[in-house]
Amino acid sequence: MNDQRLIPNPEDPRLTVTVSGIDHEGRNTETRVITERPLTLFLNSQEIVTMMTIGDYPEYLAVGYLLNQNMLHPDDEIVGIDYDAEIETVVVRTATETNYEKKLGKKILTSGCGQGTVFGDVMDKFENVRVDPDAVVRTSWLYALTKQINTLPSLYLAAGAIHGCVLCETNEPIVYMEDVGRHNAIDKIAGYMMINGISPKGKIFYTTGRLTSEMVIKTVQMEIPILISRSGFTAWGVELAQSADLTLIGRARGKRFIAVSGAHRIVYDADLSELEDKENARSRRKGSLPD
Repeated sequence: MNDQRLIPNPEDPRLTVTVSGIDHEGRNTETRVITERPLTLFLNSQEIVTMMTIGDYPEYLAVGYLLNQNMLHPDDEIVGIDYDAEIETVVVRTATETNYEKKLGKKILTSGCGQGTVFGDVMDKFENVRVDPDAVVRTSWLYALTKQINTLPSLYLAAGAIHGCVLCETNEPIVYMEDVGRHNAIDKIAGYMMINGISPKGKIFYTTGRLTSEMVIKTVQMEIPILISRSGFTAWGVELAQSADLTLIGRARGKRFIAVSGAHRIVYDADLSELEDKENARSRRKGSLPD
């Protein structure tokens, strides 16, 4: 297992609080719930947006948001990222001043949870990006990834009400981010990749949520050729994936999945009969199947 991977810390006291309630039997109970707080983003002196977020990794979220909105480019020089927790503000400073009134004037809402936005000119960039046609995803990697990701410690397992996105390489999750919206989680990964100089080559992207147009657009902009989810698709998400030759795999649960785009990258190397034997053995241990 990769000791350098970045995974959720469900024990971080900043990210959940305990609230009192009544359970299905009328008993008093306590449960953990996800925190949600505003974060106002500035690019130099320009206020860009206020996002609702759980509050971890604000620097990655800020840079990734700007990248995925096409306000920041991979070759732009970032000279500073200033986060002030008290006033819930993050400022990204670049070597050259920028002006985004026109872009701010033509933003459109997307299907992301909360207020995910994408700017009109992002589609121009999307249409010019071509992801690696020679990348592959082996079914053995896919099965290993879904199993690992579903069992890693996470805020989802601790409290629910949250989305996760995972940057993977072969059969290993290497960066796992969570947030109240999928768009925030994917932006955190984009920011992490830029700040740490991580190449998209050979990478696989996994999301816990549905495969919408927004998820496809951002994955393609990050030049990651393979996008996987345990959830389903939207029609526009499929159409965009096909136009960009993105490998789009959904409903990935157990040994099952459906690929609706880019199936030429899939290498069927897993022994399904062996997987089924293992699943049956686990079920018998849990008492759901007779010996």
